[in-house]
Amino acid sequence: MPTGTEGKELYYLTIEEAGRLLRRKELSPVDLTQAYLDRIQAVDGQVHSYLTLLPESALAEARRVEGEIIAGNYRGPLHGIPIGLKDLFDTEGVPTTGGSRVFQDRVPSRDATVVAKLKQAGSILLGKLTMSELAMTGPAGIGEEARNPWNVDHIPGSSSSGSGVAVAAGLCAGALGSDTGGSVRFPASLNGIVGLLPTYGRVSRYGGIPLSWSLDHFGPMTRTVEDAALMLKIIAGHDPLDPTSSAAPVPDYRRALTGDIKGLTIGVLASFYSQYGQSVHPETTAAVEQAVKDLEEMGARVEEVEIPHLEYASIAGVVIYLTEGFACYREVLRTRADDLGDIILRYLYTGGLFTGADYVQAQRVRGLLKREVAQVLKRVDLIAAPATTGPATAFKDFDPLVLLDARRAAASNVFNLVGSPAISVPCGFSEAGLPIGLQLAGRPLDEATVLKVAYAYQQRRPFFKKHPPPSKNWAGPTPWDTAKQRDQDS
Repeated sequence: MPTGTEGKELYYLTIEEAGRLLRRKELSPVDLTQAYLDRIQAVDGQVHSYLTLLPESALAEARRVEGEIIAGNYRGPLHGIPIGLKDLFDTEGVPTTGGSRVFQDRVPSRDATVVAKLKQAGSILLGKLTMSELAMTGPAGIGEEARNPWNVDHIPGSSSSGSGVAVAAGLCAGALGSDTGGSVRFPASLNGIVGLLPTYGRVSRYGGIPLSWSLDHFGPMTRTVEDAALMLKIIAGHDPLDPTSSAAPVPDYRRALTGDIKGLTIGVLASFYSQYGQSVHPETTAAVEQAVKDLEEMGARVEEVEIPHLEYASIAGVVIYLTEGFACYREVLRTRADDLGDIILRYLYTGGLFTGADYVQAQRVRGLLKREVAQVLKRVDLIAAPATTGPATAFKDFDPLVLLDARRAAASNVFNLVGSPAISVPCGFSEAGLPIGLQLAGRPLDEATVLKVAYAYQQRRPFFKKHPPPSKNWAGPTPWDTAKQRDQDS
């Protein structure tokens, strides 16, 4: 076993740890890739994180990058690192389905910009990961629904479900997800990993299957905050193929990870608890409150803050992304509705019921929230809140139409609306052993401060060192899988 990995399986090395060993030629990219492929073979039959696995091309790429590293052509911290991609990122010559039967035969001719950047950095693609159909919520439209590795009877979070599961279960070193209303942060929180929502425009969205043009964000999902910083540095930056991408310089996020947060001010969303207290699980409340106390003990100043119209964030977000989703898939609804699952059909048809006036009013609320959040972030450096309202729900108890409950996602959805960066970092476990996530959100284009505070907290409370228990025997399909098979048979 390579020096520095004693007592740790290769598939649970962080990107930083593996990258250091690869750079020193103490670890072979081929051995590392094979370790992940073996792990996938052993575990993914229980958790179903991969929709398309690429073992032959992954090993061929591993051999190629090994030659580069041996020759002294080391490209950086992701050179030789095996990763997975949510199956909405275009990959040249590899199916990209959006988790839907509508696109099951779709094979792109070029890579998404983020995929091209990761390739240029020398990463190794293990495969495409399961996701909720068309990045909404609920089940995948093709393949079997991913399961939470901490308890396979529980949901993994939507819609970047496979990405969260694969990173948590040691099935890839890092992954990319998309987030329209929480879809990076939700599965990060429920699977006990780190998920970062970058500023709107910080990361190019070219080559990603869309759900909502004005709310979609792409971001890294990793075991540690440092790994998220490494991935963000690679995928961030202006892209002429995406006119919404920012031309602002991309800093070296790793340099911000000093561990020192003295003098920073953390705002706690007191209104979230007062308005939605009955919706937040008490174990989540306790874990987040303890995390805030930890930050205060580490030298940060803590004060209560208010976003006066936070209660309207979820409904405004729902109106915007369902209206935009309906516009995006209107032709699909007209010609191929039978190839769409029941849940995505309900959401898209709901989007078609909103009027132009509804959409305009939702955008007005969005503008109001932007101003209110900006005012709060003049007083504080970050806003702290739960990443989700509770630990992972059992499949049998989960309602896939939960997005229509305006209380459930307000503290996450609001940062998609205003375009601010936000991160979910593990902050504890429920009595049942299910992960809980702390969300920290900051000023637009200030991912450095978000990462800085999340990293300092992670150093104090290194929950990332705890891994899911060995998967119990798979008990059968989820209720969603059973219903999907019944529909397909009929």
